[in-house]
Amino acid sequence: MKCGRLAWFWPLLAWLAGCTPADVPPQAATIRMGLANAPLDLDPRYATDASSERVNRLLYQRLVEFDGRGLPVPGVADWQRLSPTHYHFVLQRPRAHFCNGAPLTARDVVATYRFVLDPHNASPQRAPLTLIERVEARNDEQIDFFLSRADPLFPAYLLVNILPAGLLASGHAFETGPVGSGSFCFIARPQPGRLLLERRRDHQMFALIEVKNPTVRVLKLLRGEIDLLQNDLSPELAKYLKQREEVDVITRHGTNFSYLGCNMERGPTADPRVRRALALAIDRRAIIDQVLQGGARPAETLFPPEHWAGNPGLEPIRYDPAQARALLRAAGYGPDRPLRLVYKSSSDPFRIRLATIIQAQLHRVGIEVELRSYDWGTFFGDIKAGRFQLYGLTWVGLRTPDSLRYIFASDSLPPQGANRGRYANPQVDRLLKQAEGQGDLREQAATYRRIEKILHDDLPYIPLWYEDQLLARRHEIRGYRLRADGSYDGLNQVEWRGRGTAR
Repeated sequence: MKCGRLAWFWPLLAWLAGCTPADVPPQAATIRMGLANAPLDLDPRYATDASSERVNRLLYQRLVEFDGRGLPVPGVADWQRLSPTHYHFVLQRPRAHFCNGAPLTARDVVATYRFVLDPHNASPQRAPLTLIERVEARNDEQIDFFLSRADPLFPAYLLVNILPAGLLASGHAFETGPVGSGSFCFIARPQPGRLLLERRRDHQMFALIEVKNPTVRVLKLLRGEIDLLQNDLSPELAKYLKQREEVDVITRHGTNFSYLGCNMERGPTADPRVRRALALAIDRRAIIDQVLQGGARPAETLFPPEHWAGNPGLEPIRYDPAQARALLRAAGYGPDRPLRLVYKSSSDPFRIRLATIIQAQLHRVGIEVELRSYDWGTFFGDIKAGRFQLYGLTWVGLRTPDSLRYIFASDSLPPQGANRGRYANPQVDRLLKQAEGQGDLREQAATYRRIEKILHDDLPYIPLWYEDQLLARRHEIRGYRLRADGSYDGLNQVEWRGRGTAR
């Protein structure tokens, strides 16, 4: 029988090379989610893009999770601080199991952390963990972390996804065959952009499908070719979906931080006057009100004001084109010598549109911007390599203020860190070390707010906004809970009603 004649019953067959129906669930048993970008790396030791982080979070478990204020709470383990430099963790019961059937033990935790801590492995997860002097297993359930210095926030650093020790030792290719102990198991990646997962508690099948074009993604939702999508839509498309009877649209405030990144090492953006001029020339309120249609709130720093280490006292950067022109003149630019910059963006149509609007606003103060858009892999590769003058991106899932070290410390250059703009400020480095050595969270919060004030003045990042979160789903989909950080955790509760159940 030909593939085309089976497509009405097993649409997943169209995704599988050779049209092999074995192990392919029927349509009624599969919930399909449309993604703007497929995950680049399913090996959590190396993944740094947002989509990979969100999917890996479904596949793996961590020692620690977070509450609504960004403070650490138990994940798969409880802990005690036996001394300022000695933390004792006990795995919770009933014990978690990996998707290959093996129980998660202290040996797996130790093997995972030792791998990440080994500088020869060049894991980007290593940077916040360098204070770990050693990690040891007492038995199958108990782990001890010994630190080189005290840090009351230490448990919040333990965000590494736990991998099985045996597969680590054998050099298993986790990027193509992830094996975790999370709420989902990896089934197959039959083609680039297609990912099949199974929810462990009820064997519900999920297909995560990359549909880069947002208009096509919306049409597929309306035609029933996908069942839900999250974010990455223009306000016009979101408004259009809200008017359609076939779907429900849900929104909430978000915490993901959108910004413009600057090259601090060379070129015009290394001049602080130029960066300040860029910030003053962008009318964020107009973009939020007219383009985002109110679907965001202005941002001044990485963490929103409600975060325990946020800095609500920062004076907002206001739109002031006259001051922007004055700063450009002071930096040596003017009508006879206009400032010319290259702005890199992903190829997402809405991101290009935002870049075009920012380009027009900068033009009004005498800054000539050339826009260059790339597919996600090429774009993100250029950013990590420092091949840019100006770029637009969004940080997702930032939980703890040690992220400031990961992003802005002078020694946190990729791949060990995320200081992609090569920012270097001795005062920031000194305060970061001071925060690490403080024994009280209130003292740490005060120090981190001082760091945020310096960053707000230096502008290695030009802050834009925190975009709202949006979910669009067909009526059969119930139970999905939007998270402020844009994670896919809602897939843990989502149900498909009225069109069959998983078998």
